[in-house]
Amino acid sequence: MNDATVPTNDENEDDETDEANLGVGIAIGVSIGVAIGTASDNLALWLPVGVALGVAVGAGWNARE
Repeated sequence: MNDATVPTNDENEDDETDEANLGVGIAIGVSIGVAIGTASDNLALWLPVGVALGVAVGAGWNARE
């Protein structure tokens, strides 16, 4: 088996960190979206906006690292 095709532990840890950053971003976005949506009585609008912003923030954290 070629060693180049087997991921090292460092590569696996990076993948897990990327997924964790995205998950944290989505959780933050959902929380903010639900808070604003509840306050403005327009949850149907703000929940997906919060998710979209959370994905953007999580992806930004991944790109920065």
